[in-house]
Amino acid sequence: MSLPSLTDTTTLIRHRRSIKPVDMDAARPVDAALLTELIENATWAPNHGLTEPWHFHVFSGAARQGLADSLRSLYQQTTPAAEFREDKLKKMGDNPLLAPVIIACVMQRNGGAKIPVQEELEAISCALQNLMLSATAAGLGSFWSSPPLLDTAEFQTWLGIRPEDRCVGLMYLGWPKAGLNWPRSMRQPVETKISWHHD
Repeated sequence: MSLPSLTDTTTLIRHRRSIKPVDMDAARPVDAALLTELIENATWAPNHGLTEPWHFHVFSGAARQGLADSLRSLYQQTTPAAEFREDKLKKMGDNPLLAPVIIACVMQRNGGAKIPVQEELEAISCALQNLMLSATAAGLGSFWSSPPLLDTAEFQTWLGIRPEDRCVGLMYLGWPKAGLNWPRSMRQPVETKISWHHD
């Protein structure tokens, strides 16, 4: 098996951007076989003890409306009055209908007393990076959203996950709209982020 070059890998990593649902083509479906391949790539993330602490709930087609309705309802139920925003409520209902696929990404607590929670959260974060890079390589846009309501007991109950599990984000996936200008980004010089220790 020939491995991709470092140059190709660097190009892919630096090309990946967050593509918001409003910039996705909701009418263009994403093939289930492609989604399965992306999710399988996600599962090749490093994970201590091979606990594979993840589960993916995929919403597409008409199921997106149910997700949208539930997000709106749960936002109204769980958001303190002082923090409630009408624009956020609208976004909760609109975004799931703007993307053809939404994946609720769950850290499934499998490590018991042996593996700390933090390590399983780190593992699924690596998995989601794999997912986003794979989506980018396939020509898809991706957007990782983590509204506070995902941490509520009400959302956990709605999604059907255990109290010890945690939904770490909603991953929106879709083909970018025709003519979309791919977002640009910058990073601080890497020299400012490294401390070298010798001897």
